[in-house]
Amino acid sequence: MVSLGYYEILILLGVIWFLFLSFWGTVDGLPRNWPLFGMLPGLLLHARWIHDRSTDVLGRAGGTFLIKGPWFADMDMLGTVDPANVHYIMSANFSNFPKGPKFMKIFDLLGDGIFNSDGDLWRNQRRFARLQIGHQRFHRCLVKTSQDKVEKGLIPILEHVSKQGLVVDLQDLFQRFTFDTTCFLVTGYDPCCLSPQLPDVPFSKAMDEAEEAIFHRHIVPESIWKLQRWLGIGQEKKLSKACETLDSIIGKYITMKRDELSRGIQLEEQEEGVDLLTSYLKEDEMMEGLKCDDKFLRDTILNFMIAGRDTTSSALTWFIWLVSTHPIVEAKIREELKEAIPTREANKWRLFSVEEVGKLVYLHSALCESLRLYPSVPFQHKEPLQPDILPSGHRVHPKMKVFFSLYAMGRMKFIWGEDCFEFKPERWISERGTIKHEPSYKFLAFNAGPRTCLGKEVAFTQMKTVVAAIIHNYHVEVVKGHHVAPNVSIILYMKHGLMVRVTKRWF
Repeated sequence: MVSLGYYEILILLGVIWFLFLSFWGTVDGLPRNWPLFGMLPGLLLHARWIHDRSTDVLGRAGGTFLIKGPWFADMDMLGTVDPANVHYIMSANFSNFPKGPKFMKIFDLLGDGIFNSDGDLWRNQRRFARLQIGHQRFHRCLVKTSQDKVEKGLIPILEHVSKQGLVVDLQDLFQRFTFDTTCFLVTGYDPCCLSPQLPDVPFSKAMDEAEEAIFHRHIVPESIWKLQRWLGIGQEKKLSKACETLDSIIGKYITMKRDELSRGIQLEEQEEGVDLLTSYLKEDEMMEGLKCDDKFLRDTILNFMIAGRDTTSSALTWFIWLVSTHPIVEAKIREELKEAIPTREANKWRLFSVEEVGKLVYLHSALCESLRLYPSVPFQHKEPLQPDILPSGHRVHPKMKVFFSLYAMGRMKFIWGEDCFEFKPERWISERGTIKHEPSYKFLAFNAGPRTCLGKEVAFTQMKTVVAAIIHNYHVEVVKGHHVAPNVSIILYMKHGLMVRVTKRWF
């Protein structure tokens, strides 16, 4: 007779519990509400497939579903993809649905930055950020930085791997590209991580680990992750170390910039534009209600870095994968690119200017369609200040989170039609051949209402510059057998990267 040790028994019990939940953990496909623990066991069971599970549950529930948490924790969440609810929360009754103190606790990494703050602090930051991002000097910096990084950073690596027949992780390249460009746009310094040596970048790695830890805070009771933080274990230990790295590097950038400005060293504004950190330091007298100290600058830089690096690189990764696996779409984009340039240059290697790709309808539509299916930020949540009733008839109260699944929203038949799972750029083109406007409470990739993303045009400018260069000049083929699936984090990256082979189209 075989005797089982302590660990073998624990493993066996774990397997039995897993099987039990798998077979009896649902009612008509919806999570079972267990005594004492609520729906938390099912949530943890499906955590690795949270995006697809959310799609299934919200689809079965008609667009809105109440997730009951354990009785001992304030974890009740109302999940919704109903556009009427989204519009009500994000616009019509915006004042009753701030980010709230719970959001601040979960995302304490972001400090008092624009994505974390509410009230006057948020309004003052947004006003000043809008002024700076919309200024021509920043636009000049954006255009030059993006085009230079494509030509001198991305292209040399693609040329090398295509010539050598190497496999490359495009997701990694895109992360490096957006990290370099965002870092320069925000701070004025280029970390040069997009180089043939593909150097290790502590700042970028720390951002990844911090985001994974923040996601972990969404699926476990607050008391658990706070205990982990106090003990210095698990995801909280990773988050603490990541914060130290981020604070150290950002602190160096701020010190360097203050030193440069104090010694009269400035960028050639007329030609190359100006980074945001320089603008903030030089115009701090215009920042009503804001104190431009190192803490404020640290929070601002980190907020912009996460927004610029993560969202754009995620969008680029999913877009190139979709296009490379949909040859008809790829052919239409190439044809549109050819029509945008002189005939003599159509069948030659070339890069595209921002002006050449800025008004391309099909390319823009394909990017929107990709973001519909794979939004860079796959979920977000709010919490009401006062009890309220949503248009769907569901009641919410201050101890309840309202959860939006942007990933699921793009896969709802009642919103996008029976073909909602298809990659179909044509759904974004009107009968007149122009880009069809979809309301932000239906297409939430750039948020909605007063918190609509300030960097929307920045993101489209960068993405179009990159994808035009790749699609016109190269053929991208995903490595056979490579498994493509979304990761589990606050940013929708590919779990295993995007492993491809790249071949040149022109010689």
